[in-house]
Amino acid sequence: MTTFDDRERAFENMFAHDAEMQFRIQARRNRLVGEWAAARMGLTPEETDAYAKAVVQADFEEAGDEDVIRKLLGDMTQAGVDIDEASVRTALEEQQVIARRQFIEAQ
Repeated sequence: MTTFDDRERAFENMFAHDAEMQFRIQARRNRLVGEWAAARMGLTPEETDAYAKAVVQADFEEAGDEDVIRKLLGDMTQAGVDIDEASVRTALEEQQVIARRQFIEAQ
């Protein structure tokens, strides 16, 4: 019976580790896309840092990427940047790849 318990614990630990990695990659992606948006809006370095953190925080509002997309699209439109939802989604996908690569390289 202990063999099965050990195996179950190992799978639970693996699942927890994978979930934590996904969370960190998503947070990194959101920070990168926040920096991308800030550059498009012409923000200062200090404003860029604060904005990137705000984008990371926006992801905690609801499950999925819709909350982040809404924030980016709304803020960029309000700042006078000519952008559409497809461009924001493309940027999210591109930054996801970069974030995953950075996370893997850091380990």
